[in-house]
Amino acid sequence: MCGIIGYIGKNNTKEVLLNGLKALEYRGYDSAGVAFGEKEKINIIKSVGKVVKLEKKIKDEKSTFGIAHTRWATNGEANETNAHPHQVGRVTLVHNGIVENADLLKENLKKKGYTFKSETDSEVVAALLDFYLKENEILDAIELTKKDLKGSYALGIIVDNTEEIYALRKDSPLILGVGKEENFLASDLPAFIKYTNKYILLEEGEVALLTNNEIKVYKNKNKIEKEIKVSDIKASTNDKAGYDHYMMKEIMEEPTVLEELISKYLKSDNKMFDISEYEAVDIVACGSAMYAGLIGKNLIEEYASIEVKCEVASEYRYKKNFYNRKTLVILVSQSGETADTIAAMRYAKGNNIDTLGIINNPNSTMARECDKVILTNAGVEVAVATTKAYILQSAVFSLIAYKTATKKGLLKENLEEDYLSIPEKLSNILKDQEKYQILAEKLYNTENCFFIGRGIDYAISLEGSLKLKEVSYIHSEAYQAGELKHGTISLIEENMPVFCIITDKNLKDKTISNLKETDARGAIGIIITTEELDYDSSYEKITVPTTSPLTQSLLVVPTLQLLAYYIAKLRNCDIDKPRNLAKSVTVE
Repeated sequence: MCGIIGYIGKNNTKEVLLNGLKALEYRGYDSAGVAFGEKEKINIIKSVGKVVKLEKKIKDEKSTFGIAHTRWATNGEANETNAHPHQVGRVTLVHNGIVENADLLKENLKKKGYTFKSETDSEVVAALLDFYLKENEILDAIELTKKDLKGSYALGIIVDNTEEIYALRKDSPLILGVGKEENFLASDLPAFIKYTNKYILLEEGEVALLTNNEIKVYKNKNKIEKEIKVSDIKASTNDKAGYDHYMMKEIMEEPTVLEELISKYLKSDNKMFDISEYEAVDIVACGSAMYAGLIGKNLIEEYASIEVKCEVASEYRYKKNFYNRKTLVILVSQSGETADTIAAMRYAKGNNIDTLGIINNPNSTMARECDKVILTNAGVEVAVATTKAYILQSAVFSLIAYKTATKKGLLKENLEEDYLSIPEKLSNILKDQEKYQILAEKLYNTENCFFIGRGIDYAISLEGSLKLKEVSYIHSEAYQAGELKHGTISLIEENMPVFCIITDKNLKDKTISNLKETDARGAIGIIITTEELDYDSSYEKITVPTTSPLTQSLLVVPTLQLLAYYIAKLRNCDIDKPRNLAKSVTVE
């Protein structure tokens, strides 16, 4: 992984491919490369680091077709040799995914006379296809290659120097852009939305052939007809709108996208939000999406009185799951292409369990395969560390808890006004940023910190801690406030920040006592709480307006996002593209 763009057509190929790579930078990567089709050869140029470094190495290439890639290292370190594209014999290709049997294939190909320059599984795929091309036509060779590969892949392929590009996929996303006298392939729509909003979804096992004036799609070597879809994504979505970083832009968009989601779903009779027919719920996700799921677990159990488990997707299908009651599995993913979450979804479906996806991308694998889908409609989120998408996932869980509790007669109070007031309250919070800058000045030199909370506040702490470590590289851990003293308090040092989340009045006193335990050992306590629970103390404080417990987290988490942003900015970190991180994790 992480990003693919391919182009064939009338425009300047260099410009199209570089624009595509830049549009895919949000996915995270550590190297980049391009392959231009020229009259006599394929010209490959690679670079470690950002796309701007690659751009400086590319001259005014005269070409009408090419493929390009941003790589997030999986097999082999980040260097130019391992960067894509890879070329073996007649084959030049880019690859997202992981080929699980690459070592075995590599040994077999060595016996056939192939040598390898890189450590990657992708070069093995190129060699395998080149081997089959010795005695087969291209489509036959691709089918034979597919049969040998185990794992995941999205491939953009040039064979010889013919003005054609082939594409195929399994468990990794790949879409085709349909233009006028030009066509595209890419990992995601933003890569070519500047040029066309028409696209084709390439399904598992299908093979596409792109020329400048047509796209042919084959299934088992038989040509099939595909629907051409139209996207409403705008190319301007990728602008920073005057902000220094996409992360800040996307934090500031939270009131708008929240208002749109609440307006769309609050009063609607969308049955996806009523899960009263189920006796148990498994929420399955990764990273921030899982922490949104923990918000959901707390709210659904408390208000809808349904037992909820929240599971890490990468572990879910490798453990014993007890589906002995009416169970719903809720899968949460911004991209809808998260490999571990897709695997968990298919595991649940294989056990005849109902699945509900909370997803941002309506054209993703999960959106197409889940039994039911709730779209968050966050729009494009360019910063690798999620902000607005996470808030919308949390809001969806809040609405599920609210609507289910109301349907079951467990909640008599009408909270519509409370929900409708959240966007304006959040907007007011985001306008007052000076206090976060001042607090960041006091904290940015630290290298270790803790977040603590109880109940739903612990779930909030997990996301606050993750956001800080993602963008600032400060080592941060979230702990249940009462658990910290059972061993981990030994790590508390003089002047170590401890962020204490308090939104539950029933747990306030207990949590404060836990904070005082760290205070007694020299820690710097910072309390994030509500106006109702605020009290006079010597601690640094951030307060937000008091709302219903069903919506309170929607006001608290953005304050932690702002704090993480300003601390990272003072540390001169690459806020939008943190090291080693990928936006869409399409490998297990």
